[in-house]
Amino acid sequence: MLSVELHTHSELSYDGRDPVELILQQAEAVGLDAVAVTDHDEIDASLEMAEVASEYGLVGIPGMEITSQAGHVLGLGLRERVPAGLPFSETLDRIREQGGVSIVPHPFQKSRHGVAPHISRDELASADAIEVYNSRLLTGRSNRQAERFAERRGLPMTAGSDAHIAEMIGQAVTHVATEDRTVEGILDAVVAGETTVVGKRTPWRISFRQAGGAVKRRAVLAMTSLF
Repeated sequence: MLSVELHTHSELSYDGRDPVELILQQAEAVGLDAVAVTDHDEIDASLEMAEVASEYGLVGIPGMEITSQAGHVLGLGLRERVPAGLPFSETLDRIREQGGVSIVPHPFQKSRHGVAPHISRDELASADAIEVYNSRLLTGRSNRQAERFAERRGLPMTAGSDAHIAEMIGQAVTHVATEDRTVEGILDAVVAGETTVVGKRTPWRISFRQAGGAVKRRAVLAMTSLF
């Protein structure tokens, strides 16, 4: 059984803060076996992370969080960037063309670019897995909706901390029933539904720190774009 973090962001994300080295240090410190960096519409930091993860005793899963026309989709096991702005179904196709795995994060959270309000339930069920526990929750209602949907459709279930700063890593993890400590072995087990979800709410103090930093970084980016 491997403990895997499938949803994190580095400083390459517009709302992320920390370099991959801090992400890997935190993942090692909290006892994870594998970690994915899933930056918004970027992949370079994730590819870098995957190259050096073994130095921290970790399996590094390359991927990204892709902004489809319907909302966000995690693509894991990728080698190249998938463009933003494609239809949901085409986004899944592009992930699979690379031999990757698609996971829909926070699908019922409209305010966080969840896809469910914009696609049919059959389209949603065409993904390889559903993130049913996202630690950045307010009431937990959206997580429960996602879990019920995955259960009804018999879909694999995952968890993710959706960490935008290193301290958030490990709040929600996916236990994957495999002894194969490779990217392919882990993702194959996820698709097969050999997962158990373990999670807790990200503490408010950390969430507020992350949110405040994200606002500051957006302001800096906006100012920079003017010059």
